[in-house]
Amino acid sequence: MAKRNSKDEKKLNYVEEVKKLNEQGPQSLYLMYGPEDYLREQFLTQLKKLCLADGDDSFSYRRINGPELDPVELAQAIDSVPFMSPRTFIELRDVDINKLKEPEEHIKLLSDIPDYCTVIFVLPGSYEPDKRIKLVKTIREHGYTMNFVQQSQGQLYGWVGRRFAAAGKSVDFDAVQRLIFVSGDLMNRLIPEIEKIAAYAKGERVTVADVDAVAHHIPDADIFSITDFIAKKEYNNAVEILSELLADKSNEPIFILAILGRQMRQLYAARLAYEQDMDISKLMSVCKLKYEYHAKKLIASAKGFELEQLKTALRLCAEADYKMKSSSVDDRELLKELVIRIAAGT
Repeated sequence: MAKRNSKDEKKLNYVEEVKKLNEQGPQSLYLMYGPEDYLREQFLTQLKKLCLADGDDSFSYRRINGPELDPVELAQAIDSVPFMSPRTFIELRDVDINKLKEPEEHIKLLSDIPDYCTVIFVLPGSYEPDKRIKLVKTIREHGYTMNFVQQSQGQLYGWVGRRFAAAGKSVDFDAVQRLIFVSGDLMNRLIPEIEKIAAYAKGERVTVADVDAVAHHIPDADIFSITDFIAKKEYNNAVEILSELLADKSNEPIFILAILGRQMRQLYAARLAYEQDMDISKLMSVCKLKYEYHAKKLIASAKGFELEQLKTALRLCAEADYKMKSSSVDDRELLKELVIRIAAGT
């Protein structure tokens, strides 16, 4: 079985990984993490098919849930030889590998996994393994690390188109771009939106209007709308969207402020790029934007601001952040005042 080096990780290409899995077979140890949990679960399903005769119902399947991990329980699972399956399959879910109580015991076990066994650490999407820790280094040295990040623009656009086709609809390219912009680029989040839009669309082809009518907006998209309305001097609309964001108790004011601050920095960069006639790819690199659609909308919105107004906005965001963290002022009122002051440029 070919050994794949995980020390130098690169951006994961899901199609290539599935091809490697089918050609080279399962590895003995995997570390799976990253925000794109849809692809992670899809890959895990493919891996199970190769290791187990009956999937989760197989006698050779073990699942251990974290955050703690008992080395005795893990050792017993590893020592269990496969029964009526090609391999023993041990799925370790949500284990906090950064803070395990007996790391040395786990290091011994994971350094010498039998050929008949596959052990998989499946970490939550928001979890980041600390690569400085000896246990994590051991897992990466003896296993295969997979960071499931969002796929490339072309791969994601193609996937969205296929999902709409499976729902009996074709889709305009502009509608795909708009959907990803307002609902985000995580597949598990997009699946229900695609189903909802496909059910709503009256025609055979999904349009931008269909997306705008029913797609759920992530906070980043709403914040963009707020600054875009300010750029267009439609201040009442900006305040209305902010009020809707604050009405959702899951949106903490400090979280909204962080997104707003980032948005103002990107608008400042976009305004500079516009004035200097900078290539759009450079703006995407500076602002860490993955999609040209986003960059173009950013430049269009930045044209509605003067450079000094954006400089003032950056100062106001920094002051608001300090006040939120150091005073007893009502955070929600502070945010409303901030948006008004950004609009006024003072």
